[in-house]
Amino acid sequence: MNEKNTSRYDDLLFLPHPTSRKHPRMSMQERAAQFAPFAALTGYDDAVKETARLTQEKIELSDGDKELLNRRLCMVRDCIAMQPELTVTYFVPDSRKSGGAYRTVCSTAKKVDPNEKKLILEGEIAVPFEEIIELQGVIFGTQEMQ
Repeated sequence: MNEKNTSRYDDLLFLPHPTSRKHPRMSMQERAAQFAPFAALTGYDDAVKETARLTQEKIELSDGDKELLNRRLCMVRDCIAMQPELTVTYFVPDSRKSGGAYRTVCSTAKKVDPNEKKLILEGEIAVPFEEIIELQGVIFGTQEMQ
């Protein structure tokens, strides 16, 4: 640049910043928000995360395992007055996609409901019979499911 162009605006360089009487000055945060990234596809990040979320397939029990589980549920029903401590492993189906997750809970048995086909545990945990894959507790002795 030549000397003429730089000196032409020298008088403007040191003037005070103009302030509006109608509009208050914007904070640094508000100014920065103007330049924040714009998400053109709302919900896209959530959809990607949901697709990436892993689920497990439900295990199919053998007839022998189902029979053993049924006997154990009958034992729990017969001993319910003692409120036995149980360790229950069961399948929780996923509400959004196929599959689900396995959950293991150690709790006191409160009720075996044959009408609803559910095992009710302390804390109002209701476990459907068909979702249980393992049932352990002192009342069963040392016998374990394979």
